Amino acid sequence: LFGSFLIKVGSPVPASCSGPLGMRRARNWIYLDVWKTFLGALIFIHLVLQADSSAVPKQCDKSCFSGKCVNGTCVCDHGWDGDQCQHCQGRFKLTDLSGSLTDGPVNYKYKTKCTWLIEGYPNTELRLRFNHFATECSWDHMYVYDGDSIYAPLIAVFSGLVVPETRRNETIPEVMTTSGYALLHFFSDAAYNLTGFNIFYSINSCPNNCSGHGRCSTANSMAGRVYCECEEYWKGEACDIPYCKHNCGSPDHGYCDLTGEKLCVCNDSWQGPDCTLTVPSTEAFWVLPSIKPSTQSLGRASHRALVHSGLMWVMGGYSFNYSNYHMVLNYNLDSSTWDAVPAGDGPLNRYGHSLALYKDDIYMFGGKLEAGTYNITDEMWVFNIPGRTWSPRKPAPPPPYAVEGHTAHVVELADGEPMMLVFFGYSPIYSYINKVQEYNIRSNSWQVASTSGAVVQGGYGHTSVYDETSGCVYVHGGYKALSSNKYGLVDHMYRYHIAKKTWLVLRESGLARYLHSAVLLSGTMLVFGGNTHNDTSLSNGAKCFSADFLAYDIACDTWTTLPRPGLPRDANRFGHSAVVSNGSMYIFGGFSGVLLKDVLAYTPPSCRAFISPAACFVARPGIRCLWVNSRCVPWESKQPLQSVPAPYCPARPDEECFRFSDCASCTSNTRGCQWCEDRKCISASSNCTSVKDASRCKRREEQECFRLANCRSCSLNINCQWEPQQQECQALPGQLCGEGWQHVGEACLKINSSRESYDNAQHYCKNMGGNIASLLTDNQVNFVLEELQKFQLLSPWVGLRKINVSYWGWEDASPFTNSSLRWLPGEPSDSGFCAYLERAQMAGLKANPCTATTDGLICEKPSLSARPCKTPCALRTSCANCTSQAMECMWCGSTQRCVDSSAYVISFPYGQCLEWQTQDCSALNCSGLRTCADCLQRAECGWCGDPSNTGRGVCMEGSYRGPLKPANPRSRSRDRVRLRDGDMVVDQSLCSTDKGYNWAFIQCPACQCNGHSKCINGTVCELCGNLTAGSQCQSCMPGYYGDPTNGGKCHACKCNSHANVCQASTGKCFCTTKGVKGDQCQLCDSENRYLGNPLRGTCYCKYSATGTPGSQSPSYIMDLVQFFVTFFSCFLSLLLVAAVVWKIKQTCWASRRREQLMRERQQMASRPFASVAVELEVGGNQEEPLQGVPKPIAMEPCWGSRAGVLTVLLYLPRVPSGIPPPGQSGIAIASALVDTSQQRVLDFKERGLGLKHRKHIVHHQGTCV
Repeated sequence: LFGSFLIKVGSPVPASCSGPLGMRRARNWIYLDVWKTFLGALIFIHLVLQADSSAVPKQCDKSCFSGKCVNGTCVCDHGWDGDQCQHCQGRFKLTDLSGSLTDGPVNYKYKTKCTWLIEGYPNTELRLRFNHFATECSWDHMYVYDGDSIYAPLIAVFSGLVVPETRRNETIPEVMTTSGYALLHFFSDAAYNLTGFNIFYSINSCPNNCSGHGRCSTANSMAGRVYCECEEYWKGEACDIPYCKHNCGSPDHGYCDLTGEKLCVCNDSWQGPDCTLTVPSTEAFWVLPSIKPSTQSLGRASHRALVHSGLMWVMGGYSFNYSNYHMVLNYNLDSSTWDAVPAGDGPLNRYGHSLALYKDDIYMFGGKLEAGTYNITDEMWVFNIPGRTWSPRKPAPPPPYAVEGHTAHVVELADGEPMMLVFFGYSPIYSYINKVQEYNIRSNSWQVASTSGAVVQGGYGHTSVYDETSGCVYVHGGYKALSSNKYGLVDHMYRYHIAKKTWLVLRESGLARYLHSAVLLSGTMLVFGGNTHNDTSLSNGAKCFSADFLAYDIACDTWTTLPRPGLPRDANRFGHSAVVSNGSMYIFGGFSGVLLKDVLAYTPPSCRAFISPAACFVARPGIRCLWVNSRCVPWESKQPLQSVPAPYCPARPDEECFRFSDCASCTSNTRGCQWCEDRKCISASSNCTSVKDASRCKRREEQECFRLANCRSCSLNINCQWEPQQQECQALPGQLCGEGWQHVGEACLKINSSRESYDNAQHYCKNMGGNIASLLTDNQVNFVLEELQKFQLLSPWVGLRKINVSYWGWEDASPFTNSSLRWLPGEPSDSGFCAYLERAQMAGLKANPCTATTDGLICEKPSLSARPCKTPCALRTSCANCTSQAMECMWCGSTQRCVDSSAYVISFPYGQCLEWQTQDCSALNCSGLRTCADCLQRAECGWCGDPSNTGRGVCMEGSYRGPLKPANPRSRSRDRVRLRDGDMVVDQSLCSTDKGYNWAFIQCPACQCNGHSKCINGTVCELCGNLTAGSQCQSCMPGYYGDPTNGGKCHACKCNSHANVCQASTGKCFCTTKGVKGDQCQLCDSENRYLGNPLRGTCYCKYSATGTPGSQSPSYIMDLVQFFVTFFSCFLSLLLVAAVVWKIKQTCWASRRREQLMRERQQMASRPFASVAVELEVGGNQEEPLQGVPKPIAMEPCWGSRAGVLTVLLYLPRVPSGIPPPGQSGIAIASALVDTSQQRVLDFKERGLGLKHRKHIVHHQGTCV
């Protein structure tokens, strides 16, 4: 079958294209279509890849330690912080039977506060094992409480390098709680950080796993508690103390007491812990005395101890808890038993005081009290040993310096007068004292010794020993004020000669420390332990708690480091005491993170064991012996130092005289130095015009002033003045007051010998720039009396006159009672109204008529150096006034004390301050915190959420079990150092769950909208109401101010229509009307000549013209703000105009392009056409096909007949039956642009038919596609 169709064939371009331009346009449109297709494909591929990547979660660049990765960011678990969740910052609760806690895998960060609550079972033992601990000593602390709050009993405070990397014989510390809870709180400051800690805990486990020398058992224990069953020859709670080594050398040396105290009982000729040393012995040894059990609270630090009649008396000391604390204890050195003395009417608990023994009385002076604001006291108490009674001593004025961290010794002067000498110490008013205070026991009076020799520095926590035979006191170490306003530990060694009152600088130890101990044994000063941490900005490995053992040889002025104690217990400590009895040293107590209560005994070698002169002389270190009468005897300091042969003293290294910067210290030391005229200290072997005797040194004031640590102590010296900019005490120039005047205290005085009346004397003083003198201070009175001794005939006028019938006053309006001057007997008489000094020896005054004349007058004028000192930090009682003076003071909220920044470490040596502030005083207690997040940042607080569950609540003191209140209503809950578990009780009524309240102690409730919205999905605040905004409705909307936290309100900005917004918290308006200012835009800027009333209108600029018309007016001065506003306004306007012009241009171009396209389409629609008959083959049974070559159905030549558009008819793919698939066409028309320049003219078979129906070609321009 054949079908014939009449098809109207058309080309996408006109049949004729006009020239090469048409060809190029055709190619351009083809390339444009290709690029469009390519770009579309790229966009499609990008969208597919983007969708595919969004389906796969983005990975984090770094691992998340305590959190999970969400879209490339670490989302931390509760209590963790940091970009990798690597730092703890919050509260944690642990309930497993065993586990561990850590600050994180890296160094802890600055200003960290983390709290862990371990919950066990009631009345079970919970043990904490510190496998690793490294924090900044004395600043970053870990507090351990036996309970569920910080009001529970404090049992440990760890700081510093508690567990070193190389442990040697040091044991890993372990702490135990018995309440069923353990609360651990960590705080770090902003100095530097270390690796932190790793603490393992377990419930109902044996102590220290029985140290590998026993097994854990519950048999025969009360309440099923576990305990260690030790192996043979091991004892102690943790089976960590060996005994009876080598069976005590039985039977020759001794035997082992297996049934009693489990120790070696040595024969008379043997000694030592295992009876291996002879009596006497050439070797030293340490022992741990087996102390009988005691019910008293023995652990303490910064106490004092001394020995009397075989008893070691221990008094005072710092303790974590004072519930079972005794002020006075005694320890029997022979029987190793403790006894407590009832308190009675004795002194308050204190630490950092001093003890001195005189006959049967113990004199206790100074120290820091546990109660009161001022804390440091100047009290003197006397304890009578036979009667065991206390009595206070109230000395005559002047009073002594109130100090702590000092030392004291009772000495007998040459005349037999007993005198107690107090060395150095820290005063909250006068800082570090470098004075020697003398207390006369018989006259009950104090005075400050006038010393000479080397200029020494005062300090805190030093040690001193008294050598009675030589009459010298040796002082070592301490925490002192250094140069350039710095503070730290020192290794200084001084000798004070009591009779001469002179200081001598000895050789330094090379190991700085404070709160150590020292005793004198056989000519050797033995120094043990102490705090050796002296790092500031980075850690060098110095430990807080040291077991260093040093020996100072008095004869040779040398230091030696002795072996550390080889004991099974960790001997590191500071704040302990040491005494000497029967040739042995006994160390008690101290602090090493926990308060220690053990006793360590050290026995040095015995001189009697050396049998030859050579061996006797070299018997050291730790001992000094002499060969006397064919025997080796202990060194006695009454022997002159020259009696020691030079070969037996080690050779001295090159002297370092350059360390001394003043003449007195340069010439008062054991290094052999001399002071040169060019103010340099050099070796005595060098050549210069020198001074070798301290008594010949000139102007001592300069270095004395340099040693004074604060303004108050500086002002006490009449030759010094305080420089506030450099924060140091400087010496005054010699002519500060002018020629003829004398600088006395804060004033300048001048005594004139002319005979004048009172009025003329007053006139004379005014002509000299002053006034007649008002002698108010003791310094001024003493100076005048000393000067008048030189002029026996002078009776000078003073500035004292009669104001009315019964009242006398000084010229500066001060009352007469302020002076130490007194009237002579029978004075003042009614005959005179003015006073003069009649007798200098008696400091007596006499009245005289003002018109009468007398010999002499005293003038006074203010000193140029008189600068008032700021209020000492210790006298500031609130956080606001404590922190108002930059960084000079630090406020400790947990103790409610203000301390000097230079004394923070010594003010809280045992971590008594939980947290300190130097700026922020916004909330001083729990009730002042308004959000749950801020509340739980404070270790003592918990949050009580109200029933609305919208984030509102109250912050209050509390524990895990609930809110707390003081058991005694008169106690203040914020005095956390003095309130313990027995003082605070849980009160559930403060946050009753029956009424819908919710107590949060570990984690805040999920919904925190501050009472202005409800949460959807539990945590997301819905639309914030009450004019609030923010993710937690924590801020006010623009145009409003206030504190919307915890249900607070927002108020509209009150700006009198001159501003739209204000400061969000204070409401201070940002005034926009020119010429208007003020917090509420209520004032006109009168400084810039604006006048008016902004409350009812606005402000107007007052026009004023001055000068000639041709003169320049100030109005031409450029205003920078106006210039920049105008400049940027013009610039932005120009950009806007350019954008509008560009947009108009683009719109016109697009319109023109659409018009051209429509015209081209019209031309294409009017192109010529023709009809052609096409024969199609249908199916497979068609007749023989027509003979001939297939021809196109159309050929449309372009201009010049070199190219044309060829159109053909094509079959499309079909099924075998020849029928196209349903919905598809079987044929299609295809066109192509072909080159016809090389082809011949086609001849059609049916020419006549072709000529008959062919139309002529119409030549016109078109577009080729």
